[in-house]
Amino acid sequence: MDLIISDLSHHIRLNKGFFLWMGFLVLAFLACLFAYTRQLKYGLGVAGIRDYISWGLYISNFVFFVASSLIGMLISAVLGLIGMKWVQPITRIAETIAVAFAAVAGLVIVMDMGRPERLAYVFLYARFQSPILWDVTVITTYFVISLMLLMLPMIPDMAVLYKRYGSLPSWLKPVYKVLSLNWTDHPEQNRIIHRSIYILLILIIPAALSIHTVTSWLFALTVRPGWDSTIFGPYFVSGAFVAGSAAVIIAMFFFRKNYRLKDYLTDLHFNNMGKVLVLVAFVYLYFNINEYLVPGYKLKRADAIHLRELMSGHFAVMFWLVQVGGLLIPIVLMLFRKMRKPLPLTLISVVVLIAAWFKRYLIVVPTMAHPFLPIQHVPDNFKIYTPTLTEIAITLLSFILVLIIITLISKFFPVIPVVETAKEKGLDPLKSNES
Repeated sequence: MDLIISDLSHHIRLNKGFFLWMGFLVLAFLACLFAYTRQLKYGLGVAGIRDYISWGLYISNFVFFVASSLIGMLISAVLGLIGMKWVQPITRIAETIAVAFAAVAGLVIVMDMGRPERLAYVFLYARFQSPILWDVTVITTYFVISLMLLMLPMIPDMAVLYKRYGSLPSWLKPVYKVLSLNWTDHPEQNRIIHRSIYILLILIIPAALSIHTVTSWLFALTVRPGWDSTIFGPYFVSGAFVAGSAAVIIAMFFFRKNYRLKDYLTDLHFNNMGKVLVLVAFVYLYFNINEYLVPGYKLKRADAIHLRELMSGHFAVMFWLVQVGGLLIPIVLMLFRKMRKPLPLTLISVVVLIAAWFKRYLIVVPTMAHPFLPIQHVPDNFKIYTPTLTEIAITLLSFILVLIIITLISKFFPVIPVVETAKEKGLDPLKSNES
């Protein structure tokens, strides 16, 4: 048991690498925060956003973050509830990603607001008819449930690490003691925790489906070509599973290599996650075909302009790189077992995740670039959207914040469940027996 605690808690020790990484993130965060202060001072005009294309990078980023956060539901709830035992070492990684992305998703909306001090008006003067209110509600609900699913299973680990792990920093011990909630491995305590987790796993499924279907409704409730679609709900959800699965695989590889977890995050886990990614990518591929096939068959004038811009016009290079390089080729590669090994699967996942972000950009920007009303008597920079350096820096700010959250959670809390792993090996987590 002492060996398991040492293996799974080795990364909690503060080292030079951690301080260098956090120092880099903090400096990058402050640099990008300066860009946001410029936007606060001079307004959204410092970004490439104008009257016609009023969303741009910010809302593309918001949709991407909401999408990636859904992976917590897929791994913990769906796969966990149907009895997939192999996901047990991955659940905490998935929930960490879900918490980080869901938390920052709300802040991305603030970045898109020209008057962020009016955020309180959403709650004070909200209208039930507004999808914006639904979005705020489901994002908050999903974040709270994800945070509880991250912390509740960690209660026994906090108690064991506090009592058994002698290498804890002095300031961290009282934190673990408080979070352990006096856990003693009593049967009644285990019953309450397991029952609470089971209820949360059920509740998070409708919450997760709501968070991305409501986001999709923000688009689909308009009559703009490219958004006027009845499939946007499942289309967004399937795309979210693709982005989230890729994010989890990347995190697994990092933790396996840097936290010495090769014995716990095995080739089997990467192979199975590769299969999950292939499955959800196939579903997403179907909705991608559906998204363009139906309007292409009817070919209304506005739809024709939109599709032509995507497939052979201004956005063609990005469109085909995303569809072929970010979806079709990864699907074909992952059908082979050799490509589901840790390193090749991680490289594929990096490509998939980058393509997933650009896919959100293609959903948002091209549609807004072709309104029904003609664009006339306006400056040239109103006609073509080009992100500015300030806008790019503010967008990077959200990614840096996600990395900071994931780094801190994974550094000071066990990445792999300690007590569950010990019990699987037939060990008593509170007794000092060796394995």
